[in-house]
Amino acid sequence: MIRFERHKLANGMRVLVHRDEGTPMVTVNILYDAGSRDEYPGSTGFAHLFEHLMFGGTTAVPVFDIPVMMAGGENNAFTSNDITNYFITLPANNLETALWLEADRMRGLDLNEERLSNQKSVVTEEFRQRYLNQPYGDLMLLLRPLAYQVHPYRWPAIGMDISHIEKADLASARRFYDRYYNPSNAILSIAGRVNPDDMFALAEKWFGNIPGGTTDSRSLPAEPLQDKRRELTVYRQVPAAHLLMAYHTGPRSSRDFYILDLMTDILAGCDSARFPSLLVRQKELFSDADIYLSGDADPGLVIFSGRLRDGTDIRMAEEAVTAELNRIIEESVTPAELDKARNRYESHRLMSYLSAANKAFNIAYHEVLGDAEGINTEKEQYMSVTAGEITEASRKTFRTENSNIIHYLPEQR
Repeated sequence: MIRFERHKLANGMRVLVHRDEGTPMVTVNILYDAGSRDEYPGSTGFAHLFEHLMFGGTTAVPVFDIPVMMAGGENNAFTSNDITNYFITLPANNLETALWLEADRMRGLDLNEERLSNQKSVVTEEFRQRYLNQPYGDLMLLLRPLAYQVHPYRWPAIGMDISHIEKADLASARRFYDRYYNPSNAILSIAGRVNPDDMFALAEKWFGNIPGGTTDSRSLPAEPLQDKRRELTVYRQVPAAHLLMAYHTGPRSSRDFYILDLMTDILAGCDSARFPSLLVRQKELFSDADIYLSGDADPGLVIFSGRLRDGTDIRMAEEAVTAELNRIIEESVTPAELDKARNRYESHRLMSYLSAANKAFNIAYHEVLGDAEGINTEKEQYMSVTAGEITEASRKTFRTENSNIIHYLPEQR
């Protein structure tokens, strides 16, 4: 049980505090309910660009990292399709430094042409290095528009095209900042050796006077039900073929998420799971084979990803994967497999929550999904999954007409 207390400021900011006496450190986590799904098709990549811009400095703090380091802390951030998250971990007696810094850049970011140009260069170079010039780097750039036709999940968090970042201007950046970087769109979560009442008072001190901002509800186009198989074949300068198979499934908050998360663990969660045992070692079709959930807040994907061994025919490899997916429908998973998957979940959960930073983030993440109490109720969701539910969820998911297939082949072939 992760105990926490909550408070809401008049400007709409939600504050969640977990008291952890087992550490002398504290993590201050700010989650903004803004990800790449909140972008427009012609100007994608802004959420990730802002992750970089937020470290660019303010009038009061020209270099963000210096006060953090002077306070003995470290900080980082990440962007997903759904959220942008920032966190600072530092000694508990210096936590007010983190609150000051986060409040300062929430509304005081120094947005100017020079800073924007610098960060655009950083992000476009990241786009080239990680997605365009990296072997297999464009797999998600190919998969998302194949699987999604109308929902903004059809582009990854980095953006749809590098030109969108290159064309970003100061006016567009300011509009994005004003719309999403305000207290009513943020969740402040604090975990560590702290007193909740003191934290609520400090949150009021540093964030209480910031205007709340807009509270317009998100309205995104729903992805229509897929009714036929989609396939894409591409040729790239890579050493081995790669197979991607993606199937639509429910949102992060759905029952199917927990069912299919355990199912993917049974198939590929460890070295003795089905895919590594059968597809990699026994049949020697793949050098690696994995299956996982995208975990998106809105309806997401179950994704199989496998690198083929030299000489393997990719259609034969696809048939082998399909046969294993059908087997989990036709034959119930064994009690031993299900117990093993549940135990692995519980072990990972316990290890993860040794970290105050993980607890701070997960409290905030469950809150943005609908209720922070989900951090405590999800264990029961996992532990109550049955073999019958795995069969039915797999039957509903792994249909041919629900499949999106990429054959990613070496150019010389």
